[in-house]
Amino acid sequence: MARSGENLTSLIVGLGNPGSRYEETRHNLGFRVVETVSARLEIKVGKLECNSLVGATDDLILARPQTYMNRSGFAVRCLAERYGLETDRILVVYDEVVLPLGRLRFRSRGGPAGHRGMESVIGNLRTEEVPRLRLGVGPSADEGAPADLVDFVLGDFTNEERENVDELIDRAAAACECWLSEGAEATMRRFNG
Repeated sequence: MARSGENLTSLIVGLGNPGSRYEETRHNLGFRVVETVSARLEIKVGKLECNSLVGATDDLILARPQTYMNRSGFAVRCLAERYGLETDRILVVYDEVVLPLGRLRFRSRGGPAGHRGMESVIGNLRTEEVPRLRLGVGPSADEGAPADLVDFVLGDFTNEERENVDELIDRAAAACECWLSEGAEATMRRFNG
């Protein structure tokens, strides 16, 4: 229940790397989910603010930090401070190599689990109490871990993976909308699996 005078604005931040070189990579799924949410909700994301491309309504801010993945937290902190947001009103969306391709995992809090972008967000916000939607981009258990993790996440999806990726982006956008309208518990129940 909202307290009187509480700011109910929400921020959805998709993590990724700026520039055409990274557009179709595994590491840019967060950007692509924000693009899908912006299209669904008809919010134009393009204003440069806090080193991010931003689109906003009265109660929602969508952002794609342009700071590169490992420094995303600076942009997230700037936006949180500028809009007076508590961390439970911020949803960070990013790729997760330890989850198989196509899996979604929503959490209300937790550590970065080795993800440098989330590590930057947690470090800059000074709390692990940050909701996040992790998007599985990893290989199947049969395929095993990639030989070079950096090359893997900065690589493009294969033609065989693209159909699963499009479906993952659509489900992730729906999870973002669920978080906005129904909250964290409902999002976990509906999308973790």
